Amino acid sequence: MDGTVLIADDDRTIRTVLTQALTRAGCRVHATGSLAQLSKWVEEGRGDLVITDVMMPDGNGIDRIPAIRASRPDLPVIVISAQNTIVTAIRATEAEAFEYLPKPFDLPDLMGKANQALSRRVRRSDPTPDTPVASRDAADPAMPLIGHAPAMQALFRMAARVLNADLPVLIAGEAGVGKTTIARSFHDLSERREHGLAVLTSADAGEDSVLRAVEKARGGTILIENPVGFDAAAQARLIGMIEAMESGPDRAMAPRVVSTSGPDPQADVASGRLRSDLYYRLAGVTVTVPPLRARVDDILPLATHLLARAAAQGLPERTLGDEAASMLRAHPFPGNVRELENNMRRLALTASGPVITEAEMRETLNQQGAARPVPLPGGVIAGSFGASAEPPEPMVMPAANARLSDSVEAHLQRYFDLHGDALPPPGLYDRILREIERPLLQVALDATGGNQLRCADLLGINRNTLRKKLTELNIEVARRRKLM
Repeated sequence: MDGTVLIADDDRTIRTVLTQALTRAGCRVHATGSLAQLSKWVEEGRGDLVITDVMMPDGNGIDRIPAIRASRPDLPVIVISAQNTIVTAIRATEAEAFEYLPKPFDLPDLMGKANQALSRRVRRSDPTPDTPVASRDAADPAMPLIGHAPAMQALFRMAARVLNADLPVLIAGEAGVGKTTIARSFHDLSERREHGLAVLTSADAGEDSVLRAVEKARGGTILIENPVGFDAAAQARLIGMIEAMESGPDRAMAPRVVSTSGPDPQADVASGRLRSDLYYRLAGVTVTVPPLRARVDDILPLATHLLARAAAQGLPERTLGDEAASMLRAHPFPGNVRELENNMRRLALTASGPVITEAEMRETLNQQGAARPVPLPGGVIAGSFGASAEPPEPMVMPAANARLSDSVEAHLQRYFDLHGDALPPPGLYDRILREIERPLLQVALDATGGNQLRCADLLGINRNTLRKKLTELNIEVARRRKLM
């Protein structure tokens, strides 16, 4: 690796670690805790690459990128930030940063990005004026839009790339993960936010409602909530609506279509619950929202955010005690972020003091679990197997000490019961194995820090077999060698 790297970060430890790593790699490094000093070096013509934090004592690193591009169009900028929200990812993308990495970052990953940036300098013929990127700080990054987990960061990057594209977006995931919040962010954070947002649900999908939605969302966005729940006639109307918007005389002001679905919309197509021609019109880009159990490191930051939001809404201010935090982090959260939010609001209201205790957390989680509906195969709402959008009645979870086979049997029996006298769609064996195999691989990878050799040894399979399965199941692997 060859070149001069300019580092701006107010954390001395990060500056030291990056300086040492880049120097060992063959680079010359200038490091500072000030954006003013960084700007001075850029203006003097120093540096072949900039690595900058976002929140600095004398400004915002993303806001400096337009000025850097104006004076040095060929100087790539890598943004690193502890502000792990979708807003940060979008602002970094809009500022045309070379790369955005959340803190704590994986050092080898950052070094790889730095090598790429130094190997192919970004050249621009038309630098933009020296003006800050349009601020999104006023937009409230609601709780599911916070996340450091690799799956959430991948979601943020995808959202930033397609935010202002004309492609329809399908947002898939289990119940309670925040699909609607994310869907609304595609409108609220986009260039269409000055125009209308109309929401269509299965409860209001008549012909008049569809026409009103198109008129209200002119130039804006139409959000279709769970099209699987629409009957055949309503799905046909949605197809007609999309075709009319794409080919009509007013197509220049046609709304963008964003929709939500269960975790496996293709299985819904295979089962006949979702028309294939509607699915392909909705899934220009598919964004999958991970369940909370797949982003364990996000649970405590989300909980803190939700407690602060509850306090801002008039509830007492609360913080988590260490034991309560450990218990919360170990909870499986079948209800995902929605369950977490309910728990935090309940604790904000019922806790006896400013610090939530282990006993209070245990009581709240036990109350939540007493009447929790059983998540079905393919997701909390059985989206992968063609069951109804919501279970017709609550069902108690198997006991915490139940065998795995007991839990699986309870899930499967519930799934068969939902079909009444009819049988589930063919291919059940392969679908069940796929639903079990994916979480097994994900949990094993997480336990081994993303080390595929150790994971294969843990599972008792060949490393090549593991790699093949990860590719087939589209499971992203991220080594967890964190900087700090």
